[in-house]
Amino acid sequence: MDEGGSRIRRRVSLPKRNRPSLGCIFVAPTAAELEPGDEGKEEEEMVAENRRRKTAGVLPVEVQPLLLSDSPECLVLGGGDTNPDLLRRMPTDRGVGDQHNDSEEDMFGDYDSFTENSFIAQVDDLEQKYMQLPEHKKHATDFATENLYSESIKNKLSITTIGNLTELQTDKHTENQSGYEGVTVEPGADLLYDVPTSQAIYFENLQKSSNDLGNCSMKERDWKSSSHNTVNEELPHNCIEQPQQNDEASSKVRISSDMNRRKSIKDHLKSAMTGNAKAQTPVFSRSKQLKDTLLSEEINVAKKTIESSSNDLGPFYSLPSKVRDLYAQFKGIEKLYEWQHTCLTLNSVQERKNLIYSLPTSGGKTLVAEILMLQELLCCRKDVLMILPYVAIVQEKLHMIGEGSRGATLEMTLAKILYTSRTTQIIGMSATLNNVEDLQKFLQAEYYTSQFRPVELKEYLKINDTIYEIDSKAENGMTFSRLLNYKYSETLKKMDPDHLVALVTEVIPNYSCLVFCPSKKNCENVAEMICKFLSKEYLKHKEKEKCEVIKNLKNIGNGNLCPVLKRTIPFGVAYHHSGLTSDERKLLEEAYSTGVLCLFTCTSTLAAGVNLPARRVILRAPYVAKEFLKRNQYKQMIGRAGRAGIDTIGESILILQEKDKQQVLELITRPLENCYSHLVQEFTKGIQTLFLSLIGLKIATNLDDIYHFMNGTFFGVQQKILLKEKSLWEITVESLRYLTEKGLLQKDTICKSEEEVQYNFHITKLGRASFKGTIDLAYCDILYRDLKKGLEGLVLESLLHLIYLTTPYDLVSQSNPDWMIYFRQFSQLSPAEQNVAAILGVSESFLGKKASGQAIRKKVDKDVVNRLYLSFVLYTLLKETNIWTVSEKFNMPRGYIQNLLTGAASFSSCVLHFCEELEEFWVYRALLVELTKKLTYCVKAELIPLMEVTGVLEGRARQLYSAGYKSLMHLANANPEVLIKTIDHLSRRQAKQIIASAKMLLHEKAEALQEEVEELLRLPSDFPGAVASSTDKA
Repeated sequence: MDEGGSRIRRRVSLPKRNRPSLGCIFVAPTAAELEPGDEGKEEEEMVAENRRRKTAGVLPVEVQPLLLSDSPECLVLGGGDTNPDLLRRMPTDRGVGDQHNDSEEDMFGDYDSFTENSFIAQVDDLEQKYMQLPEHKKHATDFATENLYSESIKNKLSITTIGNLTELQTDKHTENQSGYEGVTVEPGADLLYDVPTSQAIYFENLQKSSNDLGNCSMKERDWKSSSHNTVNEELPHNCIEQPQQNDEASSKVRISSDMNRRKSIKDHLKSAMTGNAKAQTPVFSRSKQLKDTLLSEEINVAKKTIESSSNDLGPFYSLPSKVRDLYAQFKGIEKLYEWQHTCLTLNSVQERKNLIYSLPTSGGKTLVAEILMLQELLCCRKDVLMILPYVAIVQEKLHMIGEGSRGATLEMTLAKILYTSRTTQIIGMSATLNNVEDLQKFLQAEYYTSQFRPVELKEYLKINDTIYEIDSKAENGMTFSRLLNYKYSETLKKMDPDHLVALVTEVIPNYSCLVFCPSKKNCENVAEMICKFLSKEYLKHKEKEKCEVIKNLKNIGNGNLCPVLKRTIPFGVAYHHSGLTSDERKLLEEAYSTGVLCLFTCTSTLAAGVNLPARRVILRAPYVAKEFLKRNQYKQMIGRAGRAGIDTIGESILILQEKDKQQVLELITRPLENCYSHLVQEFTKGIQTLFLSLIGLKIATNLDDIYHFMNGTFFGVQQKILLKEKSLWEITVESLRYLTEKGLLQKDTICKSEEEVQYNFHITKLGRASFKGTIDLAYCDILYRDLKKGLEGLVLESLLHLIYLTTPYDLVSQSNPDWMIYFRQFSQLSPAEQNVAAILGVSESFLGKKASGQAIRKKVDKDVVNRLYLSFVLYTLLKETNIWTVSEKFNMPRGYIQNLLTGAASFSSCVLHFCEELEEFWVYRALLVELTKKLTYCVKAELIPLMEVTGVLEGRARQLYSAGYKSLMHLANANPEVLIKTIDHLSRRQAKQIIASAKMLLHEKAEALQEEVEELLRLPSDFPGAVASSTDKA
């Protein structure tokens, strides 16, 4: 086959395999996309279900070197014309190098052997029979394909198809693909449809092989055009060509070469089958082939379009229809909502203008973002920047732009993009927006909004035992709905004055319910209280699944289980707040999403983060902690009510006391709060950090350019509202002066003329260190001072001193030491470790007095004391590597300890980059590299190399280490089959991912070392004789 011509990509559908994946929505069915092996729901395939489960799927296509991506239930065998940049940007759920069968079953299953006695022998027999038939002897030398396969089908032979019989012409980056799979050819289907792809290729190249055998008469061969056309219509890419029967004279001439040719067939088959036993090739039904043909035509159109200036790749909003099919298959989305269609067909979207769109919660905003992202990746072939918590070209919950340091960071990011790039499209979405005009002006964006909600939401208020429905048309904003009809005992009235048990039992366990509580402790108390009054019948609902949840919680907690969850989960109830570890939250969220758990008692953070909808949402009180509820927070919480596709209605009930009635009525009627810029309010994390990065990145380096940049920010748009006493120019000048005085910037004065002076700025070494280390400028001078002091007497007998230097400053204010625990932990320190505390100015006598409640006369830095306490927590955690035991020892929530560990690992990396920019801190570099690893993985030192491998967490690392796999080299050279048998609960796919990841890491390390070797062996550019020799040559 000519280079650049048709090439074959095989996609394999494996028996008993069903692996849906969220990543499926990012599949890129471009010109290189293939038809997956899952066969859908066609009628004839449902009839032949058993056969279908043992069938592999193949579609030969013309490969455009654009993109090759995984499909959820399929996998691509071998390399190909892949655009590495685009491939790198697409999400995948398998490790690098995991190119072959990743089924958890034997890939050959119960299929026939491919040894000589099976298919090869059958082919030989068929040829002999064919040549012995008197009516066909004169045509035998033609090796008539049609009759061969007809005979095969008549005899109902179970044949084994094979891979490519000829070596495909490929470029240097493409490997030859061939396949093997046992399939059963059944009678009744169209004969040509059952021709295996690899054999079709063989017959196509039969003419070439005959030339090699010295058959001169091949020049006289004529091909039956009608057969050729039929095949091409039905199998456009298989290129099956059938020889036409020739007259008797030419047949006799070729008889002598037929035996050689048959021998050649046999040799080819044996060679190809032996070398390509792992690939698979299917047979298709007629409807399947027609569907493939349609897709193929679509791909060809897309290919031609790609070569043109148009970005339209297909019928599904410029994307191939395959994207639409995948949404239907894996997300059940058959049709878009009307507003989604309108939004995606807006002129602003078609012209790639910036866009803001706003809808109520659960209106389907994310789907629009995903389609826009796919358009950018596949049609425009450009990068996509993802800003959490959602995915889009540049996208965020835009109302967060008005929330503290997160808002300031988001504003700075967007402002830099707008200033430096005129081609980047920005898409913003939000459920809660009020002053959208300011955001439009800032982002230079169009605006689209709709009040669409897929499930009707009814809002209620509960006062005592009366429930009122919120009605904007009513005089006081609400109308009577009903009285609670639930028999309460005297004990229950005291325990549950808000009638929560009555409200939740109206919906659970058949429907889900969320109860928002003001505090974390209240979440746990409410969960336990509800379970005390639920009947025993609730224990029977999905009992096995709930036992499995408890078992999994114990596994991730190394045998530990929260006593509250142990009591509540059997009833289908759990609490959800930041006190849980991330693994616990994830596991509970999955159990809730699948209906195993039917009730969550949670804090307001769940409303702003995780998408866990419910039939009924109950607000325990109109407070978040001690602050009264804001309109935005209220809308976010009640927006979780009503699950699209599951519920026909959603309900929210706000429980309030009579004293809060007036405030609540104002809350439900007032407009949403405006969002304002926090760029200047968050001084060190906002405007100062912005100016340092602008100058460090050389985006703007003089006063005029910086002022011009500031005018284009969200703060610049709102300056008339936010600035009362000072102008934007004065704020800019003051901030630059502050950075200069702090030693982070240096000002240069340039006289352009006698009247005109320009002020330029460049970043200092300390400024660059802070910028590169992303250090909060409020702490950069303190960090410098602490590191400098550490050089005078760094205690290296233990990790405590280094851990103190990398304990995050911003968490110190949250530290509230238990003085008895503090004193007890201090007493257990070694003399060297107590010396660290003495260097920092914290003595045992001070802690003893604090623990006993005595007055302290000597002044001690409170921040240092609190920071050292957090260092004790981290130090103990690194020694014991068990969050549960440390949580009990320090009486801290395990979720808080995990957040502290994550923050310390991140800050340690920041301090490392800070030190790399300052020569005086060279001694810290090697120390911080190792400490960052320890904090990142928080396991015993011997497990750290294994933890670097993708898919290996602490439990798995311990298993591998115990089994003798103690290094990357061990894992890289492991046999997946041996690994599966050695390690409990390890699937074949996971084993292959682990091995592939280990190989990749090993390869990267080898490449780094190779680069060092090449650098050492390279002749220096300033070598004394180099200039002279080059001059002589000239």
